[in-house]
This record gives sequence, C-alpha cells and structure tokens, in this order.
Amino acid sequence: MAATEIEVEVAFALPDRQRIVTLAVPEATTARAAVRLARLERHFPELPPPAFLEADLGIFGKRLRDPEHHVLRAGDRVEVYRPLEIDPKQARARRATRTKR
Repeated sequence: MAATEIEVEVAFALPDRQRIVTLAVPEATTARAAVRLARLERHFPELPPPAFLEADLGIFGKRLRDPEHHVLRAGDRVEVYRPLEIDPKQARARRATRTKR
C-alpha cells in the first residue's frame, strides 16, 4: 500500500448474507467513490447496479448527508443501506391492529 493510500471497507447485507470488501484507495476518496470501487454488483448479481450507486450510505452506523463529498479516513467502513420495504410507522400500526383482534 502506497503512502498516499488508505485502507477502508465497504459493506452491504441482504437478510441472508453480507459482504465486506476491503479496499486500498487514494486519500481523497469519497464514500460514493469507494462504493463504486468495491463493485458490489459482482457479489450481488441479482440486484441492479443502481441499488448500490444510488443507495443511502453511512459510516459505522451513522448516515451520511452528502456521500458524494464525504472524504474517507483510514479504517472507515462505508455501509450501503437498502431501502425500507415498509414504513416503520405503518408496520407498527399493522401489528397493533392484528393484536386487537
């Protein structure tokens, strides 16, 4: 690893499996660029590439407001978030309706 590179990880998970890709990237790499470099579509061919390239991103569980401009630091783990299948408020309301019966 050259002195101008840092090591980061990019993580993505489905309910049944996960993948963490370790990368050596230039120091000024953004979170979104690291996701592109990780090529997650190779590990999850059943998902379309936009699922990764347009997804919300976070670092160690904290959502990034601007992943296109967030510069990574050595040791960061970029997390690629899947979209919610159902609004949590709707899910709670449905559960509450079922338990009342």
